[in-house]
Amino acid sequence: MSPRVAYIEKNFKVETLAIIDAANQIIDEYLAEGYQLTLRQLYYQFVARDLIENTQRSYKRLGSVINDGRMAGRIDWEAIEDRTRNLESLPHWRSPGHVVRAVANQFNIDRWASQEVRVEVWIEKEALAGVFERVCDEEDVPFFCCRGYTSQSEMWSAARRLARYSMQGQTPVILHFGDHDPSGIDMTRDIRERLNLFGAPLQVRRLALNMAQVDEFDPPPNPAKVTDSRFEGYLLEYGAESWELDALEPSVLADLVRSNVESLRDEALWDEATEEQEEGRRLLGEAADRWHEVVETLEAHDG
Repeated sequence: MSPRVAYIEKNFKVETLAIIDAANQIIDEYLAEGYQLTLRQLYYQFVARDLIENTQRSYKRLGSVINDGRMAGRIDWEAIEDRTRNLESLPHWRSPGHVVRAVANQFNIDRWASQEVRVEVWIEKEALAGVFERVCDEEDVPFFCCRGYTSQSEMWSAARRLARYSMQGQTPVILHFGDHDPSGIDMTRDIRERLNLFGAPLQVRRLALNMAQVDEFDPPPNPAKVTDSRFEGYLLEYGAESWELDALEPSVLADLVRSNVESLRDEALWDEATEEQEEGRRLLGEAADRWHEVVETLEAHDG
Protein backbone atom coordinates (compact mmCIF):
# COMPACT_ATOMS: atom_id res chain seq x y z
CA MET A 1 0.00 0.00 0.00
CA SER A 2 1.12 3.58 -0.55
CA PRO A 3 2.00 5.74 2.45
CA ARG A 4 -0.62 7.96 3.98
CA VAL A 5 -0.66 11.38 2.37
CA ALA A 6 -1.93 14.51 4.11
CA TYR A 7 -3.54 17.29 2.08
CA ILE A 8 -5.01 19.30 4.96
CA GLU A 9 -4.22 19.99 8.59
CA LYS A 10 -7.00 19.09 11.00
CA ASN A 11 -7.30 18.86 14.77
CA PHE A 12 -9.52 15.92 15.65
CA LYS A 13 -11.57 15.46 18.79
CA VAL A 14 -10.66 12.53 21.03
CA GLU A 15 -13.78 10.59 20.06
CA THR A 16 -13.07 11.14 16.36
CA LEU A 17 -9.52 9.89 16.75
CA ALA A 18 -10.93 6.77 18.40
CA ILE A 19 -13.09 6.14 15.32
CA ILE A 20 -10.07 6.61 13.03
CA ASP A 21 -7.97 4.22 15.13
CA ALA A 22 -10.76 1.62 15.06
CA ALA A 23 -11.08 2.04 11.29
CA ASN A 24 -7.36 1.49 10.79
CA GLN A 25 -7.48 -1.65 12.95
CA ILE A 26 -10.36 -3.10 10.90
CA ILE A 27 -8.65 -2.10 7.65
CA ASP A 28 -5.42 -3.83 8.73
CA GLU A 29 -7.35 -7.01 9.56
CA TYR A 30 -8.87 -7.08 6.09
CA LEU A 31 -5.60 -6.29 4.35
CA ALA A 32 -3.94 -9.17 6.20
CA GLU A 33 -6.46 -11.46 4.46
CA GLY A 34 -5.87 -9.81 1.09
CA TYR A 35 -9.09 -7.74 0.93
CA GLN A 36 -9.81 -4.07 0.49
CA LEU A 37 -12.93 -2.60 2.03
CA THR A 38 -15.72 -0.49 0.68
CA LEU A 39 -17.06 2.18 3.01
CA ARG A 40 -20.25 0.13 3.38
CA GLN A 41 -18.31 -2.93 4.54
CA LEU A 42 -16.31 -0.86 6.98
CA TYR A 43 -19.53 0.57 8.36
CA TYR A 44 -20.98 -2.88 8.97
CA GLN A 45 -17.84 -3.89 10.80
CA PHE A 46 -18.30 -0.90 13.10
CA VAL A 47 -21.92 -1.87 13.71
CA ALA A 48 -21.12 -5.55 14.27
CA ARG A 49 -18.50 -4.59 16.88
CA ASP A 50 -20.97 -2.30 18.68
CA LEU A 51 -18.84 0.77 17.91
CA ILE A 52 -21.70 2.73 16.32
CA GLU A 53 -25.45 2.41 15.89
CA ASN A 54 -26.95 0.97 12.74
CA THR A 55 -28.57 4.12 11.38
CA GLN A 56 -28.28 6.20 8.23
CA ARG A 57 -27.00 9.05 10.36
CA SER A 58 -24.19 6.84 11.71
CA TYR A 59 -23.28 5.76 8.19
CA LYS A 60 -23.01 9.34 6.99
CA ARG A 61 -21.04 10.31 10.08
CA LEU A 62 -18.56 7.48 9.56
CA GLY A 63 -18.15 8.44 5.90
CA SER A 64 -17.35 12.00 6.94
CA VAL A 65 -14.79 10.88 9.51
CA ILE A 66 -13.10 8.52 7.05
CA ASN A 67 -12.91 11.28 4.46
CA ASP A 68 -11.35 13.71 6.96
CA GLY A 69 -8.96 11.02 8.18
CA ARG A 70 -7.72 10.33 4.68
CA MET A 71 -7.37 14.02 3.84
CA ALA A 72 -5.36 14.54 7.04
CA GLY A 73 -3.05 11.62 6.32
CA ARG A 74 -4.32 9.32 9.08
CA ILE A 75 -5.90 6.65 6.82
CA ASP A 76 -4.28 5.06 3.79
CA TRP A 77 -5.78 6.31 0.53
CA GLU A 78 -5.71 2.84 -1.04
CA ALA A 79 -7.22 1.02 1.95
CA ILE A 80 -10.82 1.78 0.96
CA GLU A 81 -12.00 1.39 -2.61
CA ASP A 82 -14.95 2.46 -4.69
CA ARG A 83 -15.82 -0.59 -6.77
CA THR A 84 -18.42 1.19 -8.88
CA ARG A 85 -16.21 3.86 -10.48
CA ASN A 86 -13.05 2.90 -12.34
CA LEU A 87 -10.99 4.30 -15.19
CA GLU A 88 -10.91 2.03 -18.24
CA SER A 89 -8.01 2.04 -20.69
CA LEU A 90 -6.10 -0.14 -23.16
CA PRO A 91 -2.97 -1.95 -21.92
CA HIS A 92 0.42 -0.91 -23.34
CA TRP A 93 3.70 -2.82 -23.72
CA ARG A 94 7.36 -2.00 -24.33
CA SER A 95 7.84 -4.77 -26.90
CA PRO A 96 6.18 -7.92 -28.27
CA GLY A 97 8.39 -9.99 -25.97
CA HIS A 98 7.07 -8.17 -22.93
CA VAL A 99 3.46 -8.85 -23.87
CA VAL A 100 4.22 -12.56 -24.29
CA ARG A 101 5.79 -12.58 -20.84
CA ALA A 102 2.85 -10.67 -19.34
CA VAL A 103 0.19 -12.97 -20.76
CA ALA A 104 2.02 -16.26 -20.13
CA ASN A 105 0.40 -16.67 -16.72
CA GLN A 106 -2.91 -15.42 -18.07
CA PHE A 107 -3.19 -18.20 -20.62
CA ASN A 108 -6.33 -20.17 -19.79
CA ILE A 109 -8.03 -23.05 -21.53
CA ASP A 110 -11.70 -23.77 -20.96
CA ARG A 111 -11.31 -26.18 -18.06
CA TRP A 112 -15.10 -26.41 -17.71
CA ALA A 113 -15.50 -27.85 -21.21
CA SER A 114 -15.10 -31.43 -19.95
CA GLN A 115 -17.34 -30.96 -16.89
CA GLU A 116 -20.97 -32.01 -16.56
CA VAL A 117 -21.89 -28.57 -15.19
CA ARG A 118 -21.26 -24.91 -16.04
CA VAL A 119 -21.12 -22.65 -13.00
CA GLU A 120 -21.67 -18.89 -12.86
CA VAL A 121 -21.81 -16.63 -9.81
CA TRP A 122 -24.43 -13.87 -9.86
CA ILE A 123 -24.28 -11.05 -7.31
CA GLU A 124 -26.97 -8.52 -6.55
CA LYS A 125 -24.53 -5.68 -5.81
CA GLU A 126 -21.67 -4.35 -7.90
CA ALA A 127 -20.06 -2.96 -4.74
CA LEU A 128 -19.14 -6.54 -3.76
CA ALA A 129 -17.44 -7.33 -7.07
CA GLY A 130 -13.98 -7.02 -5.54
CA VAL A 131 -14.76 -9.68 -2.95
CA PHE A 132 -16.12 -12.16 -5.48
CA GLU A 133 -13.62 -11.44 -8.26
CA ARG A 134 -10.75 -12.90 -6.26
CA VAL A 135 -12.31 -16.27 -5.45
CA CYS A 136 -14.04 -16.56 -8.83
CA ASP A 137 -10.72 -16.02 -10.60
CA GLU A 138 -9.14 -18.67 -8.38
CA GLU A 139 -11.88 -21.15 -9.31
CA ASP A 140 -12.06 -20.00 -12.95
CA VAL A 141 -15.76 -19.18 -12.61
CA PRO A 142 -17.37 -16.19 -14.37
CA PHE A 143 -19.28 -13.77 -12.16
CA PHE A 144 -21.96 -11.25 -12.99
CA CYS A 145 -23.07 -8.17 -11.03
CA CYS A 146 -26.83 -7.91 -11.49
CA ARG A 147 -27.25 -4.39 -10.05
CA GLY A 148 -30.59 -5.33 -8.59
CA TYR A 149 -33.14 -6.85 -10.94
CA THR A 150 -31.32 -7.82 -14.12
CA SER A 151 -32.35 -6.00 -17.29
CA GLN A 152 -34.43 -7.87 -19.83
CA SER A 153 -31.68 -7.55 -22.45
CA GLU A 154 -29.00 -8.97 -20.18
CA MET A 155 -31.28 -11.78 -19.00
CA TRP A 156 -32.08 -12.75 -22.60
CA SER A 157 -28.38 -12.77 -23.52
CA ALA A 158 -27.58 -14.88 -20.45
CA ALA A 159 -30.32 -17.34 -21.40
CA ARG A 160 -28.82 -17.80 -24.89
CA ARG A 161 -25.39 -18.43 -23.36
CA LEU A 162 -26.71 -20.91 -20.80
CA ALA A 163 -28.85 -22.66 -23.42
CA ARG A 164 -25.72 -23.30 -25.50
CA TYR A 165 -24.12 -25.05 -22.52
CA SER A 166 -27.25 -27.16 -22.15
CA MET A 167 -27.15 -28.15 -25.83
CA GLN A 168 -23.54 -29.25 -25.27
CA GLY A 169 -24.78 -31.67 -22.61
CA GLN A 170 -23.86 -29.55 -19.60
CA THR A 171 -26.12 -28.40 -16.75
CA PRO A 172 -25.85 -24.63 -16.12
CA VAL A 173 -25.77 -23.74 -12.41
CA ILE A 174 -26.09 -20.17 -11.11
CA LEU A 175 -24.90 -19.48 -7.56
CA HIS A 176 -26.87 -16.41 -6.49
CA PHE A 177 -25.94 -13.93 -3.74
CA GLY A 178 -28.31 -11.16 -2.64
CA ASP A 179 -29.60 -9.15 0.30
CA HIS A 180 -32.14 -10.66 2.66
CA ASP A 181 -34.90 -8.14 2.08
CA PRO A 182 -38.19 -8.21 0.14
CA SER A 183 -36.62 -7.57 -3.27
CA GLY A 184 -33.33 -9.36 -2.60
CA ILE A 185 -35.15 -12.60 -1.78
CA ASP A 186 -37.44 -12.26 -4.79
CA MET A 187 -34.53 -11.73 -7.20
CA THR A 188 -33.58 -15.42 -6.94
CA ARG A 189 -37.07 -16.40 -8.14
CA ASP A 190 -36.95 -13.79 -10.86
CA ILE A 191 -33.64 -15.08 -12.22
CA ARG A 192 -34.87 -18.66 -12.33
CA GLU A 193 -38.25 -17.87 -13.92
CA ARG A 194 -37.06 -15.46 -16.59
CA LEU A 195 -34.15 -17.64 -17.67
CA ASN A 196 -36.52 -20.60 -17.95
CA LEU A 197 -38.95 -18.44 -19.93
CA PHE A 198 -36.16 -17.58 -22.35
CA GLY A 199 -35.38 -21.25 -22.87
CA ALA A 200 -32.47 -21.89 -20.51
CA PRO A 201 -32.89 -25.07 -18.43
CA LEU A 202 -30.70 -24.62 -15.38
CA GLN A 203 -30.30 -24.76 -11.62
CA VAL A 204 -30.34 -21.58 -9.51
CA ARG A 205 -28.95 -21.95 -6.00
CA ARG A 206 -29.30 -19.09 -3.53
CA LEU A 207 -26.16 -19.25 -1.40
CA ALA A 208 -26.63 -16.04 0.57
CA LEU A 209 -28.04 -14.21 2.34
CA ASN A 210 -30.30 -16.82 3.99
CA MET A 211 -31.92 -16.98 7.44
CA ALA A 212 -29.57 -19.75 8.58
CA GLN A 213 -26.66 -17.36 7.93
CA VAL A 214 -28.47 -14.51 9.68
CA ASP A 215 -28.85 -16.77 12.72
CA GLU A 216 -25.23 -17.94 12.56
CA PHE A 217 -23.40 -14.68 11.86
CA ASP A 218 -25.87 -12.21 13.41
CA PRO A 219 -25.37 -9.35 10.91
CA PRO A 220 -26.80 -5.94 11.83
CA PRO A 221 -30.51 -5.72 10.92
CA ASN A 222 -32.25 -2.95 9.01
CA PRO A 223 -35.96 -2.23 8.81
CA ALA A 224 -37.43 -3.86 5.71
CA LYS A 225 -38.76 -1.26 3.28
CA VAL A 226 -42.51 -0.99 3.70
CA THR A 227 -42.71 0.74 0.31
CA ASP A 228 -41.43 -2.40 -1.42
CA SER A 229 -44.30 -4.10 -3.28
CA ARG A 230 -43.11 -7.44 -1.85
CA PHE A 231 -43.06 -6.25 1.76
CA GLU A 232 -46.30 -7.89 2.91
CA GLY A 233 -45.26 -11.36 1.79
CA TYR A 234 -41.80 -10.87 3.29
CA LEU A 235 -43.29 -9.65 6.57
CA LEU A 236 -45.41 -12.77 6.94
CA GLU A 237 -42.46 -15.10 6.37
CA TYR A 238 -39.49 -13.28 7.90
CA GLY A 239 -40.74 -10.35 9.95
CA ALA A 240 -40.02 -6.64 9.67
CA GLU A 241 -36.20 -6.82 9.67
CA SER A 242 -33.87 -7.21 6.71
CA TRP A 243 -30.12 -7.80 6.30
CA GLU A 244 -27.54 -6.77 3.70
CA LEU A 245 -25.11 -9.15 2.02
CA ASP A 246 -22.32 -6.62 2.61
CA ALA A 247 -22.47 -7.38 6.34
CA LEU A 248 -20.98 -10.86 5.88
CA GLU A 249 -17.20 -11.19 6.09
CA PRO A 250 -15.50 -11.50 2.68
CA SER A 251 -13.94 -14.77 3.82
CA VAL A 252 -17.42 -16.20 4.49
CA LEU A 253 -18.62 -15.24 1.00
CA ALA A 254 -15.44 -16.61 -0.59
CA ASP A 255 -15.77 -19.90 1.28
CA LEU A 256 -19.37 -20.25 0.08
CA VAL A 257 -18.27 -19.85 -3.53
CA ARG A 258 -15.25 -22.11 -3.19
CA SER A 259 -16.97 -24.98 -1.39
CA ASN A 260 -19.96 -25.03 -3.73
CA VAL A 261 -17.91 -24.80 -6.92
CA GLU A 262 -15.57 -27.56 -5.82
CA SER A 263 -18.49 -29.80 -4.85
CA LEU A 264 -19.96 -29.46 -8.34
CA ARG A 265 -16.95 -30.27 -10.51
CA ASP A 266 -15.10 -33.50 -11.29
CA GLU A 267 -11.67 -32.96 -9.75
CA ALA A 268 -9.92 -35.61 -11.86
CA LEU A 269 -11.07 -33.94 -15.08
CA TRP A 270 -10.24 -30.54 -13.63
CA ASP A 271 -6.68 -31.59 -12.74
CA GLU A 272 -6.17 -33.01 -16.23
CA ALA A 273 -7.28 -29.74 -17.84
CA THR A 274 -5.13 -27.76 -15.40
CA GLU A 275 -2.04 -29.73 -16.44
CA GLU A 276 -2.74 -28.87 -20.08
CA GLN A 277 -3.13 -25.21 -19.16
CA GLU A 278 0.14 -25.16 -17.20
CA GLU A 279 1.98 -26.67 -20.14
CA GLY A 280 0.66 -23.86 -22.36
CA ARG A 281 1.85 -21.29 -19.84
CA ARG A 282 5.27 -22.94 -19.68
CA LEU A 283 5.65 -22.78 -23.45
CA LEU A 284 4.66 -19.11 -23.55
CA GLY A 285 7.11 -18.34 -20.76
CA GLU A 286 9.89 -20.10 -22.66
CA ALA A 287 9.00 -18.14 -25.80
CA ALA A 288 9.26 -14.91 -23.81
CA ASP A 289 12.64 -15.93 -22.37
CA ARG A 290 13.95 -16.72 -25.87
CA TRP A 291 12.19 -13.91 -27.69
CA HIS A 292 15.34 -12.83 -29.52
CA GLU A 293 15.50 -16.32 -31.06
CA VAL A 294 11.85 -16.07 -32.09
CA VAL A 295 12.55 -12.74 -33.80
CA GLU A 296 15.63 -14.11 -35.56
CA THR A 297 13.66 -17.09 -36.82
CA LEU A 298 10.86 -14.89 -38.13
CA GLU A 299 13.27 -12.49 -39.83
CA ALA A 300 15.16 -15.37 -41.43
CA HIS A 301 11.89 -16.80 -42.72
CA ASP A 302 10.85 -13.42 -44.13
CA GLY A 303 14.22 -13.13 -45.83
